[in-house]
Amino acid sequence: MVYVFVFLVLAVLGVYVFVQSPVFGANPSGSRLERIQQSPRYREGSFQNAEPTEVMLPEASYAKMMRDFFFNKPNDVEPPAPLPSVKTDLRSLDAATPTLVWFGHSSYLIKSKDVSILVDPVFSGNAAPIAFFGKAFAGSNTYQAEDMPDIDVLLLTHDHYDHLDYPTIKKLHPRVKTIVTSLGVGAHLERWGVAPEKIIELDWWEHVTLPDSLVFTATPARHFSGRSFLRGKTAWSSFVLALHGHKLFLGGDSGYDGQFKIIGEKMGPFDLALLEAGQYGANWPYIHMTPEQTVAAAQDLKAKVLMPVHWGKFALSMHAWNEPIERVWAQAEKDSVRLTTPKIGEAVLLNQVYPRQRWWNF
Repeated sequence: MVYVFVFLVLAVLGVYVFVQSPVFGANPSGSRLERIQQSPRYREGSFQNAEPTEVMLPEASYAKMMRDFFFNKPNDVEPPAPLPSVKTDLRSLDAATPTLVWFGHSSYLIKSKDVSILVDPVFSGNAAPIAFFGKAFAGSNTYQAEDMPDIDVLLLTHDHYDHLDYPTIKKLHPRVKTIVTSLGVGAHLERWGVAPEKIIELDWWEHVTLPDSLVFTATPARHFSGRSFLRGKTAWSSFVLALHGHKLFLGGDSGYDGQFKIIGEKMGPFDLALLEAGQYGANWPYIHMTPEQTVAAAQDLKAKVLMPVHWGKFALSMHAWNEPIERVWAQAEKDSVRLTTPKIGEAVLLNQVYPRQRWWNF
């Protein structure tokens, strides 16, 4: 009995020490926490969604989900061969017209004239604090932090590992002028050595105007946050970007709700909407959209073109790796929604070049 007690004490101590490591970031405190506490979205010690939202269904079994994920995962959650990609020279990218390059999942670069905007970069090769979990698909991690040009604005939608990557931020932040993010996320960044004066944190419907006529507005999303055991200490957002006469919707992560229609009515139409289309599951229907809901959200937003993201790099759910894009394609055809589906690294030129091939069928 004594040995069991000692083992449990050591195990708890080991977990405690582990979660103190930098990769887990930091909870907001001081003046940042005081600002958070003034947010109308922050109640009972955590941020809330606009509509009541359960992260997991009450009847869901965490033990069964973890067992299935590690031991009963279907073979088709990962592609059968390395993903094809295009190697674009990002440093010399000609962007007289706003140009976007996707790096898989929810990471992409937007270049317009001399302005470079990088969104949710994850270049470490995995989407978790532990290297053997959430590994990138073969062929999907062809771009690294070193390939990026100097960044005018780094946009971080929320603090989950598949959007906020500690190794990537450590490499990139010395070459970043400004970081725009959701309220509270700056606590992680400051722990990782980012200068506080670089960080701009926004709550929903707040906006910031930056040099070169860039306007970022934080808008609602139906999701959650947290890098360890605590949830909701930092905010999650979608963002509207006004850029040189164009308007883009940068979706981050979100389940489907009435907020998309509100955003579309207030701020639409959009030249392009980048919306999540993968990592959905029957046990968490409110925090990620199904592919059909992705198409509906694009319509609510009054988007001229839909680009599905949040797929094509990590297996964070149990669906087939290319099921999201196949279902989006089918629904977009049915609803006459214009779709662009670039390969990793393939350039999208706003209002000019919208790649549209079923490159994932191999």
